[in-house]
Amino acid sequence: MPAIIDPVATIELAKRVATRPTWAEVSLTALRQNFRTVQKHIGSGVTVCAIVKADAYGHGAVECSRALEEEGVRWFGVTSLDEAIPLREAGIRGRILLLTGFWRGEEEEIVRLHLTPTVWEPGQIELFEKAAARLSAKHSVHLKVDTGMGRLGASPQDLRHISAALKSAAHLVVEGLSTHLASSEILDAPSVAEQLQSFEQVRQFLRNEGIDPPLVHAANTGAVISRRESWNTMVRPGIALYGYFLPFERAGREVSGSGLRLGVKPVLTWKTRILSLRDVRANQALGYGGIYVTKAPARIAVLPVGYADGFNRALSSRGRVIVREHYAPIVGRISMDLTLVDVTGLPGIEVGDEAILLGSSEGLSVDAREHAALANTVLYEILCGISKRVPRRHVS
Repeated sequence: MPAIIDPVATIELAKRVATRPTWAEVSLTALRQNFRTVQKHIGSGVTVCAIVKADAYGHGAVECSRALEEEGVRWFGVTSLDEAIPLREAGIRGRILLLTGFWRGEEEEIVRLHLTPTVWEPGQIELFEKAAARLSAKHSVHLKVDTGMGRLGASPQDLRHISAALKSAAHLVVEGLSTHLASSEILDAPSVAEQLQSFEQVRQFLRNEGIDPPLVHAANTGAVISRRESWNTMVRPGIALYGYFLPFERAGREVSGSGLRLGVKPVLTWKTRILSLRDVRANQALGYGGIYVTKAPARIAVLPVGYADGFNRALSSRGRVIVREHYAPIVGRISMDLTLVDVTGLPGIEVGDEAILLGSSEGLSVDAREHAALANTVLYEILCGISKRVPRRHVS
């Protein structure tokens, strides 16, 4: 008679047993400090809406939101209802803003969970008004206007219709007004000033219509750092909370300065362990396609991490890791589950030694900005791309 497998017990065993030594450590201490740094920078009179969408940019939305709420954050920004539900289930009591609105049929659940949707079309306002009326509830919404990003938001030309719809919605309260800046990291981009001017005109129009929301927000991380005039009464930092911001540019060239820095520190460290060590001869091709060939005898460490974990394939034969306080270059193509690094001449290397994929040690550092530059992408993609099969360990 075949053995009977208990699926519940199997799942619980999988949760307890770390079968693959590749993980990401998320410092909640650093996260809390980054929030305090942002709040100090903007002052106590401006509300922070902490952006925790995309699983807090790959850092773990529930755990990060808990730490931030304990630190005093009152607003959280997520993409949609499906990202908000786990936060409520985890006991997050703060306000949650749905940045991309809602799908038809989600309205009543949004009301029940006390979530705040973003709206920009009369049809959305009508749907949400009906849901609030059915549940006999007054409910807050944030109106988004498109001042030049060209994605979501009401156009200034549609404001008269939007205003009429909002004023006729007896169960809705317009608590917020928002827009999104397209080029906040480009210091000489004329579009930013144009967007802010358009936003102010929208705000004045709505005031004249009797709509004057207390929460007005346009600033993302870049604008939080560089454009004080965009702060209004609320800001929406995302990547700064996790220890990064994009480089600032002027006339297509990167610029820096004390006024363009924020003292935040990366929150996430990504680690693995050496799975195997191999001594190879000179002229040995390594990995798929043999794109890397050793020039001399070499010692190669095999790491149990690959592009299925989000370790970007563009780092093949270009990136580096940190092993025993030394840089070790990636050699050959990164494969789905494995990566090769050259540890020739490094002292005391053993199977089981830690390798830092993202992070720092003894003055050495490999961060998401470096990965992004090598992969010709943005650091957001590097962090969000760390896959679900890499467990997050949240530490204080």
